[in-house]
Amino acid sequence: MLINTTFKPAWWLNNAHLQTLYPALIRKTLSPELRRERLITPDNDFIDIDWCGEGSQPLIILLHGLTGSSQSVYIKGLQRTLLQQGFRSVALNFRGCSGELNYSARCYHSGETEDIHFLYQTLRQREPDTLFAAVGFSLGGNVLLKWLGEQGSQLLLFAAIAVSVPLVLSTCATKLDGGFSRLYRKKLLGELKQHIQAKQRHLEKQGRRQEANRIERLGDLSGIKSFWQYDDQVVAKLHNFKSVHDYYQRSSSRQFLKSIAISTLLIQAVDDPFMTKDVLPDLDELSASVHLEITQGGGHVGFIAGEIPFKPDYWLERRIPEFLKQQLFFDLGHSG
Repeated sequence: MLINTTFKPAWWLNNAHLQTLYPALIRKTLSPELRRERLITPDNDFIDIDWCGEGSQPLIILLHGLTGSSQSVYIKGLQRTLLQQGFRSVALNFRGCSGELNYSARCYHSGETEDIHFLYQTLRQREPDTLFAAVGFSLGGNVLLKWLGEQGSQLLLFAAIAVSVPLVLSTCATKLDGGFSRLYRKKLLGELKQHIQAKQRHLEKQGRRQEANRIERLGDLSGIKSFWQYDDQVVAKLHNFKSVHDYYQRSSSRQFLKSIAISTLLIQAVDDPFMTKDVLPDLDELSASVHLEITQGGGHVGFIAGEIPFKPDYWLERRIPEFLKQQLFFDLGHSG
């Protein structure tokens, strides 16, 4: 279902890059009160999750983007808003993103759905009667959509929302090779390469020589200048893909949209500097459960409205709870 939304970008943030950079560079968000928990994964590694809220209210699982964490401003802002709107939330830090490096060479990537499924199953066993939903941003949105498609009707969620998703990874990797978007690419690749080097040192200090060797065998990363190169040399090799092409083909979420059975809102901006219009799905690629909202502006995880300069209205923090409440009402109505 295609809906042209009423989102209008703030006139003082009137292009894709201002929409993208303002929240990342300018926004200050007070962190809500959080409670951290560590879960040991089936492969004897760990994931850290950050809880917000107490009680038995509906629980929203949050997934951050590439090089992000539960401390990303869009996660903290949404956790505060959800708490005010009567929802609990739990933010998953993908492996190595919580501020503490992991025990294995394995990292997270755009198609890695084992950890979100492990988290879901753990929480579902603990709270069999709780109403669950999930929200993912950028890479986290790709992971979420892929997982929803893989699981089909096996999940008990009343809603899901994915924002600014790189639905076709190859197209997005190429987009970041041109124009102003190269600045995002440079920053992200710099952070990723530093993370890999820090992880190798960490594993060596921990005496996990076998895991450290897996990273050492990746070779010199200093010459990597594009995501095509990084994903071929690092992600594909660490996670047993045949090549970057195999990784992109198997991990891109657009192909999973037809299999989604959970009521899902997909929010994409036409001007997103991380992708092109070519990544947007046709309506016949969506299952009946997927609602696609395409905005003309908004950038990448921006979507800032507001008439008064430097008094931003973070539209996502209105739209996301609105959709959750709408689906909650339908869910309770059908079950009652």
